[in-house]
Amino acid sequence: MPDTTDASERMIDEWTRTVQQRAERYQAMAAKVETLSITERSRDGLVEVTVDAKGLLTGVTIAESAQGRRMAEISQLIMRTVRAAQARLPELLQQAMAETIGTEDQAANKIFEDARRQFPAPPEDEQAPEEPRREMSFGPEDDEPPAPPPPQNPQPPPPRNSPPPRERPRGRSRDDDEDDFGGRSILS
Repeated sequence: MPDTTDASERMIDEWTRTVQQRAERYQAMAAKVETLSITERSRDGLVEVTVDAKGLLTGVTIAESAQGRRMAEISQLIMRTVRAAQARLPELLQQAMAETIGTEDQAANKIFEDARRQFPAPPEDEQAPEEPRREMSFGPEDDEPPAPPPPQNPQPPPPRNSPPPRERPRGRSRDDDEDDFGGRSILS
């Protein structure tokens, strides 16, 4: 019986050591992933964004040369650049997993697949929407008919059919006891 007890203890010790090593590798992977960040620049260099390991935006830089561009165009450029940065996350996550826990681990593969679904590759060539034609002019427009001139002799508004306001007496008589009810009680 001592042989089976010793074998069981060795098996439990080996299992415990394996679990501890696996936990250490997962902690190393978590620490490595926690420090991941990706900075991506737009093709024209107007926008630079940084996202963290969760794909959250942590930084945005817009070049001074973007001044004068439409805000809609800039916001679309930012979003397109964020999606491009996020699309690189699964690759970096897989690399961090390969360096720490290996690529054969089922949990690691599940994490990688989830990241690929959450952050797919952006479409190859997203085009900015065509800018609507806007013009500013400060003079009369040739395309619009001229506004009619204001009337020369405007007519006064018709009289209102309301009685003229009554004049209030200026002074009070001694008979008036300051209640404005003509001396009578309002209760009677």
